[in-house]
Amino acid sequence: MPVKTVADKLAQSMDDAQLLRYSRQILLPEIGVEGQARLARARVLVVGLGGLGCPAATYLAASGVGTLVVADADRVELSNLQRQVLYADADQGRLKVEAAGDRLRALNPELRVEAWPRRLDPGSLDQVVGGVDLVLDASDNFATRFAVNRACFRARRPLVSAAVIRMEGQVSVFRFDRGTGPCYRCLYAEGPEEPPAPCSESGVLGSVAGMLGALQATEAVKTLLDIGETLHGRLLLLDALRMEWRSLSLPPDPDCPVCGRAGVSAAPG
Repeated sequence: MPVKTVADKLAQSMDDAQLLRYSRQILLPEIGVEGQARLARARVLVVGLGGLGCPAATYLAASGVGTLVVADADRVELSNLQRQVLYADADQGRLKVEAAGDRLRALNPELRVEAWPRRLDPGSLDQVVGGVDLVLDASDNFATRFAVNRACFRARRPLVSAAVIRMEGQVSVFRFDRGTGPCYRCLYAEGPEEPPAPCSESGVLGSVAGMLGALQATEAVKTLLDIGETLHGRLLLLDALRMEWRSLSLPPDPDCPVCGRAGVSAAPG
């Protein structure tokens, strides 16, 4: 009797419905049954359930990621519906984490959703980040992005970060689990300069947010499965008005207060 491979054993652990649901991914040689099983065991934190977080969480749920920890303190408003595609008109006034959780579980009943309907302060942020395998930052302000970046660096968790405004966006991956820079703080400095206007003032095209959110989900899956080449060390920029993509090298800043010499020497061992 032939010896069963790991893939054979994993395939036996999936029922027919699971094999059919994920069949198109399992067919990919980079994923297969083993990769699908790894996704089922993965825990991903999604910070922000807006224009980026909604499509990113949708594709992660559909791909078979086992647990999504979703963090957002806001409630659904009418102005959200143009780009935040997890919500319906009837969801106005509901907590985003509740409405999104219902939609995500309806899409994939196997998904486990853990909701954080409040702001993540430094203490709770460290706790939540330390309990997941990867963090997806879909927030809409620099303060949160800097805080998430520091928490991921301290916990050595990979971070997939994106931003979108008007018809432009960017996305990058920071592999803190590998112990190498750069980090988000290498890209932007924290300082007193006036922050850019939010989308409530500058506007945003919903489909552009969807494109960037889908890219975040793709990079998250690649990172969780350690396949292909991620955007670690690169910044991908989109100008959707001209439909132009640019990929820029993002080297670590040796003087970065988070991942540079000062940050590393101050970080806990």
